[in-house]
Amino acid sequence: MKTFIASGIAAAALVSAASADVTFSFTDQTWTGFNFTEAYAAGSLTGNLTGVSVNATLNASTNYTYADDLCVYMDESPLSVGGLLQVGGFSNLNATQRYSWANGGDSAPGTPVFGTVSLTTAIDMDRNPLQSIWIGNGYGAAGTSGTWTGTITLIGVTAVPAPGAFALLGLAGLTGRRRRA
Repeated sequence: MKTFIASGIAAAALVSAASADVTFSFTDQTWTGFNFTEAYAAGSLTGNLTGVSVNATLNASTNYTYADDLCVYMDESPLSVGGLLQVGGFSNLNATQRYSWANGGDSAPGTPVFGTVSLTTAIDMDRNPLQSIWIGNGYGAAGTSGTWTGTITLIGVTAVPAPGAFALLGLAGLTGRRRRA
């Protein structure tokens, strides 16, 4: 019985630990113009996205990609223009909400981009289950590229625990209970 209770406490701890913001880290990541990586697939986040923080450095640049061209974009897959959110990037992707980083307006290697953008209107991830979070180069001119190292944090959302995590906790509880029986 104690093992069963302990596994329930562990599951509760897992859920409460998941209430933190989510952070996407990258090292020497190169994105050409309008090239994005799907950082969080549709349905993988829950909660209300209220802001986005960046702490990154531009390591290399081609054809005037600036540090603040590092872009967070929310859209359905496949990636297109007209998504729900764009933070960063010189080129306009026609998102419903669009914000710029407060600094990072230089193409020199070593230029940092950092700070937090608070959204005017929070985005409920549960009501937008088809939306993915994309990270990449928001400067779309031909022949551009940038290489960054750093982190982007999505504020107010949590990663949806994989179904297998809860299944493992349940199996651990049953296994522990079976051994003592």
